[in-house]
Amino acid sequence: MSRAPRDKLSRAAAPLLLAVVFLAMWEMLVRAEDIPRYVLPGPLLIAQTLWHDGPALLGSLLVTLRITAAALLAAALLGGGMALVFAWSRLVELSLFPYAVVLQVTPIVAIAPLIIIWVQEPFLALLVCAWIVAFFPIVSNSTLGLNSADRNLLALFRLYGASRAQILLHLRMPTALPYFLAGLRISGGLALIGAVVAEFVASTGGTETGLASRIVEASRQLQIARMFAALFLLSAAGIAIYLLLDVLSIRILRRWHESATPEELE
Repeated sequence: MSRAPRDKLSRAAAPLLLAVVFLAMWEMLVRAEDIPRYVLPGPLLIAQTLWHDGPALLGSLLVTLRITAAALLAAALLGGGMALVFAWSRLVELSLFPYAVVLQVTPIVAIAPLIIIWVQEPFLALLVCAWIVAFFPIVSNSTLGLNSADRNLLALFRLYGASRAQILLHLRMPTALPYFLAGLRISGGLALIGAVVAEFVASTGGTETGLASRIVEASRQLQIARMFAALFLLSAAGIAIYLLLDVLSIRILRRWHESATPEELE
């Protein structure tokens, strides 16, 4: 077997083997200590619950993913556009970037109740909360990329009389693309987290939303196995979002950028 397939097999087999060992030890611990299911259910009970309640949980997950996708799209468009404005005007960057930092460092748990009160439409309120969490990595990474253009190439463009728009389009934006995609991968998971946190706040206020409301409902009824099943679906969704964005990044960059170019085999 050549080196590349063997490396791919190792990367897939190692975490799967570790997961199997961990789940087996978890199940044995629960059975050996006779831990009540309302304290810590075993993996088999969680799997049974997931199979039984799967359709209802998947319906709620789709609601959460719809909010996540909308927030990620808004973060990509607004964050990328804001980074372009920052690259065009240093004064605008110095004026607005600190406020982007303020939004990033302010806990979404603290401001989500206010947003849900101010924005009457539930979907839009949850979208705003998830967007606040997701947009900063795109703004930050894209701004860094736009400002990381090679100084020698920048001087060459200016030597040949290129306009600011031409420099931005043909030099700064291609340089910033890997940074933008890296920020997009980070924001994919953050958008999901922001959506779930906002749903938790909305659920405590009596508003039915996505999968988070199912988790709150299960916790109140001490249905811990159902909580774990919902958490498993959220984790699987987060992994799927990251892998999807990672594949998208590789497909966009693989023809010209070193970060996505496969290593030559010896």
